[in-house]
Amino acid sequence: MALHLTDATFNEVVANNEVVLIDFSAAWCGPCKALSPVIDKISEKYEGKAAVCKMDIEECPDTTDQFGIRSVPTLIFIKNGKQVNKIVGATNESKITDVLNSIL
Repeated sequence: MALHLTDATFNEVVANNEVVLIDFSAAWCGPCKALSPVIDKISEKYEGKAAVCKMDIEECPDTTDQFGIRSVPTLIFIKNGKQVNKIVGATNESKITDVLNSIL
């Protein structure tokens, strides 16, 4: 299961993990709901290799603004504290794992 991030826990998670994937979503977003089980599956698959997290844009305005999130779902890939990739819109497990594998 993916870790639920908040504005308060974001910096700690990024500081303590070399690779972080953040799924920015919203409760009212249909494509976000469809992607949620995929993110959970990836979280299990990459346990110990990458922190896979979810953030609700309405609950986390500071981090959402920091990354300039304007549409959901948006996936942000972070390595060593810096954003290295981004996927905006609906996507699939294969595309997400391809990006993760390229930065691990």
